[in-house]
Amino acid sequence: MGKAVPCRVALTGSIAMGKSTVAQMFRDAGIPVFDADAEVHKLYSAGGQAVPHVAEFFPDSLKHGSIDRAALSKLVLGNQTAMKRLEEIVHPLVLEAQVAFMDKAAGSGKKIVVFDIPLLFEADRQLEFDVVLVVSAPVEVQRQRALARPGMDDYKLDAILARQVSDEQKRKGATYIISTGVPIEDTRTQVLDIIDRLQEWGGANSNA
Repeated sequence: MGKAVPCRVALTGSIAMGKSTVAQMFRDAGIPVFDADAEVHKLYSAGGQAVPHVAEFFPDSLKHGSIDRAALSKLVLGNQTAMKRLEEIVHPLVLEAQVAFMDKAAGSGKKIVVFDIPLLFEADRQLEFDVVLVVSAPVEVQRQRALARPGMDDYKLDAILARQVSDEQKRKGATYIISTGVPIEDTRTQVLDIIDRLQEWGGANSNA
């Protein structure tokens, strides 16, 4: 009998679907959440592991010892070759942090660990997890939320959406769909119901 292995849950969703809000609901319920985007911020900050490697290929993105994400976005947006190169640099570093997070959760006896991964399907990583949660809302709600963000416009939003697997496809690949196009307490009820189910699932499948 090895140590218990938590249920590995991937949380994903297209831009402005409410994924960050749902991730916080899991945290509020005591579930550890690994934030891939926050890890990338850390990697891009001054002294971060990714800084010298990204700066080598995208020197114009380096500002005051850190990677300026807005500048980097302009350099790779719409350029598949540049995006692929960036992913080759960043993804292994994020995976390393993810493994460490999982080990820590397992060591503390957690039954469920959530990994907040915006581009789960785009990176074809869905099979790495036991459960896939897709956060979804009607397209008109999504666009309204996205366009309310600073610096966002229709052109940029459409370019981002073009890079992302469609919401319809993500929903098809989901173990559970969490709707955020409803009152927030209804969304929280969905989250708590899923946690109840996964506590049972994790307990039944946690021997390694």
